[in-house]
Amino acid sequence: MTAIFDKTGSDKLNISKAHPSMELIGEKPFTIMGIVNVTPDSFYDGGNYSSSVFALTHALKLIDDGADIIDIGGESSRPGAQTVTISEERKRVLPLIKALRKETDVPISIDTTKSAIAQEALSLGATWINDISAGRFDPAMTTVAAEYQCPVVLMHSRKCPINMQINPEYKNVVEDVIKELTDSVNLFLEKGTSKKNIIIDPGIGFAKRFEDNIALLNQLESFLNLGFPVLIGTSRKSFIGHITGKDTPHRLSGTLGSIAASYFRGATFFRVHDVDETNDLLSVLTSIENYK
Repeated sequence: MTAIFDKTGSDKLNISKAHPSMELIGEKPFTIMGIVNVTPDSFYDGGNYSSSVFALTHALKLIDDGADIIDIGGESSRPGAQTVTISEERKRVLPLIKALRKETDVPISIDTTKSAIAQEALSLGATWINDISAGRFDPAMTTVAAEYQCPVVLMHSRKCPINMQINPEYKNVVEDVIKELTDSVNLFLEKGTSKKNIIIDPGIGFAKRFEDNIALLNQLESFLNLGFPVLIGTSRKSFIGHITGKDTPHRLSGTLGSIAASYFRGATFFRVHDVDETNDLLSVLTSIENYK
């Protein structure tokens, strides 16, 4: 993927260079990861899908809406969230993964920081790992990722969800996050994960102040220099409410604005609650961008 800014002159947005063409029928220059939280305390949909039956129905709807991947999580990572035991997380996510795999061949991502959960999920048909700690919480995650040679999302964060928003500080947030993500990537590569299986996520809202989130999104093209696809998760997060003055249920429009900005800066993976609306937005953007 080439850069979207024309560095030969001014920093004028060069949309024609932002993403590959769509000449091949059926191919999209973006991937949507639909969120299914099987938790009682997630910040937006906590408790809505704590039943496996409701969660399965929701996951299938997200697929109908255009989700390319279903991301299943059994432990909230909202600011202030408490950790859950392996046994509790297992009860929440494994039955859903097993049931969903019987219904569809759409890729399933397990959103977990625990290597044991990741391994069990992969054995039941999950095909991706999404680790918000990028292996910090459980170093054995590198071994599991290498063993299964599956795609793995490595997200930047600091501390733990329960305390990550207590006075986060950076000298230069973009440079610091790139360095720390690079360290995480190297750990996975050293343990045998293939470079082609790594996706990076700057961790919007994780140990970040409002201005940190904005700076990361504004300079997202800097992350492309690492040589990995970039995933963005901005869905209904608090920085959007900071800008719009709206609470979580009313942040869809703001979310779509952040997704458009991220797309034009090179992100290709988008983790969202609102798959249908995101798919419409990105389909229109890419159709216009690639018109010939």
